[in-house]
Amino acid sequence: MTSRRLLFYCQHSLGLGHLARSLRLAEALAGEFDVVLLNGGRFPPGARVDPRIEVVALPPLGHDEQHKLVSHDRRLTVDQAKQLRRDALLDALDRCDPAVLLVEMYPFGRRKFEFELLPLLRAARRPGGPRIVCSVRDILVSRREDQAAYDERIRARVEEFFDAVLVHSDPAFARLSESFAPMNPLLVPVHHTGFVAPPIPTFRSAERRLLVSAGGGMVGEPLVRAAVEVHGELAARTGLTTTVVAGPFLPEPAWRRLAAAAAGSASLSAVRQVDDLCAEIAASTLSLSQCGYNTAMDLLRAGTPAVVVPYAEGDEDEQTRRAQRLQDLGVLRSVPAARLTSELLLAALLGVASGRERTQLDLSGAGATARLLAALRTTHGVPA
Repeated sequence: MTSRRLLFYCQHSLGLGHLARSLRLAEALAGEFDVVLLNGGRFPPGARVDPRIEVVALPPLGHDEQHKLVSHDRRLTVDQAKQLRRDALLDALDRCDPAVLLVEMYPFGRRKFEFELLPLLRAARRPGGPRIVCSVRDILVSRREDQAAYDERIRARVEEFFDAVLVHSDPAFARLSESFAPMNPLLVPVHHTGFVAPPIPTFRSAERRLLVSAGGGMVGEPLVRAAVEVHGELAARTGLTTTVVAGPFLPEPAWRRLAAAAAGSASLSAVRQVDDLCAEIAASTLSLSQCGYNTAMDLLRAGTPAVVVPYAEGDEDEQTRRAQRLQDLGVLRSVPAARLTSELLLAALLGVASGRERTQLDLSGAGATARLLAALRTTHGVPA
């Protein structure tokens, strides 16, 4: 009898986007598989997990703002956490004996986690082992100085270990080939699943407010600060209050400053997190956020007029490119982080308040992923 088990590796390091998308995928996959989710980052307090999903919490590792590995368990050094994690992954593989091993992002990212992923993949590549599949977002970072050589290394890794690559994008919006260009063609099948989006939110009357969201919050302080600076003028000119959803990982000093500002203003409020961000955006007059994958999906589902300030530190260009494409479709207005001023932000918010275009992008990627992997479990390849 073919195993129903699926082992799903997810490592979120800076924000929460990878975890949020993986949880949505895991929920859809639970209809076809017994899902075991290997979670490698900090799990946010209050995060909801489908009870059908078994979560294995690895000793949490992440990146600091300089992209260096850090241990989020104060009892463990990075090296100690690495050893424990490596052992836990191999134990999970042996215990679960899965039909499918689904690896989020690697080898298109997560190179710092090869210390555990390469042993896992080598063990899984045994005779009679699981089908191995990569799960990757719509747009990859592609602004490295050695991008062609980097992409070629990725191609070699994919062909060494993986049976298929699932790209969670509508191909009419973004294809893998647009941000991944190795020197030799990739021979492993690539399938674009559609976007992995939240369910359509339950309707409720919109509140006269701007909703500001900063993802996990670790790199959200500049956006939060800019929103606080303009909230008074926005209220005076539109009557809109401002609610900031700061994120569970907004640094504590920034949260205290935000809370103090909210305590001193009748038109500003702040919370760490909400149960359903998409529903809160849908129930708002305006949205202000960054433009990570999951935030973009929330905006597409919610249909609320939106301004985004894409995260663009270092070589990061993924959010900027996503925001530009969505702006070209009339979905939102994008303000570059390098040009962010109170005046420019206020003008953008006032200008977008009149409405937005609806799109026909495919948001059914979670269900499509479950169907593809269910077929892969019982056949010799992913169906076209």
